[in-house]
Amino acid sequence: METFTNKEELAYQKASRRVKELKGFYGNLTSYCLVISFLAVLNLITSPEYLWFLWPMLGWGIGIAAHAANTFGISKDWEEKKIRELMEEERRNTKTL
Repeated sequence: METFTNKEELAYQKASRRVKELKGFYGNLTSYCLVISFLAVLNLITSPEYLWFLWPMLGWGIGIAAHAANTFGISKDWEEKKIRELMEEERRNTKTL
């Protein structure tokens, strides 16, 4: 059994969270593609005069875009940078005491 140092354990936990985020996004994207494709075919077979599948495609697509922004967007980088900045500031403050 491997033993991790505290730093390695934190890095492992961070990587594990990131993998779960990516897995969740790609699972959502795969479901979207499959379901919307099915709805498009169903729509074109049953009532090709009205393309109602566009509504769920648009609604779910907005959700996919938000999920993508959360998973890959700049918000993650900003959060990490801000956390490091605050930790460094705290370290400096404790050294001056």
